Amino acid sequence: MTYRLLYFASLADRAGCAAETRDSSAPTPRGLYAEVANAHGFTFAIDRLRVAVNGAFVSWDHPLADHDEVVFMPPVSGG
Repeated sequence: MTYRLLYFASLADRAGCAAETRDSSAPTPRGLYAEVANAHGFTFAIDRLRVAVNGAFVSWDHPLADHDEVVFMPPVSGG
């Protein structure tokens, strides 16, 4: 399946991009994050992140479909 991935804040910095298209056989955001974390050296555990699919927050075990847009959001601080 092909997914459109969006990264924010420190994840975008680490990946060197804010978005990418990735082919993957991962059936859930949990599996997909494991793949991209390995590829980009992400160090956040999933319990520190939020995930959204097609604009809605979902659980890490939400089933993915071809061409879904997946967003991984790290904690951010402001001031």
